[in-house]
Amino acid sequence: MMKKTLILASLFLLLVPLVQAQQLCFAHITDTHVGGSTGAEDLIRTVNDINSQDDINFVILSGDVTEFGSDEELNEAKSILSKFNKPWYVVPGNHDSKWSESGNNSFVRIFGCEEFSFEAGGYLFIGTASGPNMRMAPGLVPHEQIVYLDSILQNMKDPEQPIIFVNHYPLDNSLSNWYKIIDRLKTCNIQASLLGHGHANKLFDFEGIPGVMSRSNLRAKDEIGGYNIVTIKQDTMFYAERTPGVKTHEVWCRIPLVNHQFREKENDYPRPDYSGNLDYPEISTVWELQDVSDIGTGLASEKGITVYGNAAGAIVALDENTGKYLWQFQTNGKIYSTPAIAKDKVVCASTDNNIYCLDLKTGEKEWSFATGKSIVASPVIHKNSVYIGSSEGIFRSIDLKSGKLNWAFNEVNNFVESKPLVYEGTVYFGSWGNTFYALNAKTGKLEWKREKYSNRMLSPAAVWPVAANGKVFIVAPDRYMTALEAKTGEEIWHSKEYSCRESIGISDDGKLVYIKNMTEGNVDAFYTSANEQKLAWECNAELGYEIAPSPITEAGNLVFVPTTEGIVCAINKTTHQIAWKYKLSNALVNHILPIDNQRVLVSLLDGKVLCLQY
Repeated sequence: MMKKTLILASLFLLLVPLVQAQQLCFAHITDTHVGGSTGAEDLIRTVNDINSQDDINFVILSGDVTEFGSDEELNEAKSILSKFNKPWYVVPGNHDSKWSESGNNSFVRIFGCEEFSFEAGGYLFIGTASGPNMRMAPGLVPHEQIVYLDSILQNMKDPEQPIIFVNHYPLDNSLSNWYKIIDRLKTCNIQASLLGHGHANKLFDFEGIPGVMSRSNLRAKDEIGGYNIVTIKQDTMFYAERTPGVKTHEVWCRIPLVNHQFREKENDYPRPDYSGNLDYPEISTVWELQDVSDIGTGLASEKGITVYGNAAGAIVALDENTGKYLWQFQTNGKIYSTPAIAKDKVVCASTDNNIYCLDLKTGEKEWSFATGKSIVASPVIHKNSVYIGSSEGIFRSIDLKSGKLNWAFNEVNNFVESKPLVYEGTVYFGSWGNTFYALNAKTGKLEWKREKYSNRMLSPAAVWPVAANGKVFIVAPDRYMTALEAKTGEEIWHSKEYSCRESIGISDDGKLVYIKNMTEGNVDAFYTSANEQKLAWECNAELGYEIAPSPITEAGNLVFVPTTEGIVCAINKTTHQIAWKYKLSNALVNHILPIDNQRVLVSLLDGKVLCLQY
């Protein structure tokens, strides 16, 4: 009996190192950009290469699956990825969500979800989406993704199980709510963060959490693209770049996987700073609301009722003076359409393919208009007509009272995101198809179109156009400000002297047009009467590198400028100096809506709505 026991014990000792020597091997692919020039071809080569390697257990794809987030690109990517002969897990990146014609619905429909969690080799892998959803801004892990992360972390069978987190963005200030994610992960045994976005192999330290960025799968200037093979062995994670069909290169990084015991450490890491608000004691918050979801729309307000839409699919009405809920109308898709109000009616579109008209006081539906695709565009009401574009390449005029179609223009290239402008009998708007359109407001007949751009990413599609003195003014991701002759579309000037993106505004008297100088952080005002880009005044607003596409607004003697970092900046029109700055959040300001000369309403991408008094 003793001899048998010794034999068993010896066998056990021999088996222990064998168990420890077992390794976990997976492929980390990222930034495939299907729809780009070589994206699909490079991904096909990578899939075939991974399928030929039996020792790879599974595949992680950390975002920017497509170039433009279109349904066509997403379906093509899914078709390629479905050929994997092993499990694969995917999260979206900013290219999948910022330019999504479906309002971020198709990714979930096509891939089944936009987050994941699974166990492998004793590790718990958790992946979340990162936004930004439909807005040019730093990334922002959506509210529903944070709820998902909480549900996973709070219901772990073993609270000490090691965790590897996957997100498209680095866990730093390139992600607006990075600190919310890090603080949650630090309550558990987080050991590493895997990411993409930067298109290069790179190591990070996220407040003590090791981070590994993988190269893009694209070939770029090489003949063949590439990805990383990741091996976890004896509590160490090894990254080695792989050139598909050629070779696996030398290991370029080794990450020790350990329990950092963050719960026992108190470190003073940077967090959003609100101390600057103390410099402006005259600014106060009348009321503040945290929605249950993210908000990707602006605000409309009339007769004491404020309306917005949220990513949970609700059109919400608040009391303008108190912020209390008045009513809510639920749709079946996320909403990125800023409502319009006229004649006691609210018009707003949903990504459930419908345009809704609701009673302003009660929220009851008066009519709905079904379209063939999601709508992420915003309506404008002019006289008795609603003007709005959609993602099916159609722009419509609808009768406000009956909900019946007045006319439809069926020749829009790609999808419409912006809010149109009606000016002197013509309706103006841009699309994500390199084109800016001018249609007859009564008939829908094309008056002119401008096809200036060769790259659809540079389309004048997110800007809300403004007009005065016979000119239409637009800004676009090409960083130019443009003045067009309203009647003909002839270019009056197209200047990059003052670098800007999609944020523009106009004075109430129509004499000045405003932009944010994105590289210098200034706010510039130009004369609308001039036939060249003539500077009226400039304010050194110290906004930094500013890309928020939200409109600039005005009330009384103040110009209100939105930012990507949750700051409302007010500029005195007389002195051309900062009147005040107030930080409300760390997320993009969607819209600043003046409701009188003492109050503004503000909506932010992280789901906050506030009323400020000044």
